[in-house]
Amino acid sequence: MKYLVAGLGNIGEKYHATRHNIGFIILDALVQASNIVFEDKRYGFVAEYKYKGRKIILLKPTTFMNLSGKAVNYWLKKQKIPVENLLVVVDDLSLPFGILRLRPKGGDAGHNGLINITRILGHQDYARLRFGIGSSFPPNSQVNYVLGTWSEEEKKKLPERIEVAMEIIKSFGTIGVDRTMNLYNNR
Repeated sequence: MKYLVAGLGNIGEKYHATRHNIGFIILDALVQASNIVFEDKRYGFVAEYKYKGRKIILLKPTTFMNLSGKAVNYWLKKQKIPVENLLVVVDDLSLPFGILRLRPKGGDAGHNGLINITRILGHQDYARLRFGIGSSFPPNSQVNYVLGTWSEEEKKKLPERIEVAMEIIKSFGTIGVDRTMNLYNNR
């Protein structure tokens, strides 16, 4: 069984520790904890993670957020992974900080990465793990907030929330989206 987990973010040092890059941050933590490495490949940094007999391809697209669909579609096809085995990890303004929500499909909520993936795939029927980044920003400063770094309070709580996100990824690959939602969506 093969899976593709795409953590969304933007490449480059200036985006490295921003809220918008939580998809990259979570996959980096999983790779580091698993003693594997990302390789620079076509349209992204890719690592092969093996867990309980499953092969999980971890992808950090290098196409920038707004063109994430190109990388996701390429790796789905290259690895011959069915779309029901795709999980996209993204930031979400509509959820309070650190809240994790797994869904088997759904809308894009205005997220440019999801908009592009949906457009390229031609449908919204793919799982997504949304990581709440909150929305405590003044009017007209959403872009600065999303591309900003974590507050000191968030930095303290971030490692534990990343750990739970890694558990969700592993669970998705072993027991599927529905059972994983039941286990984690209220934690």
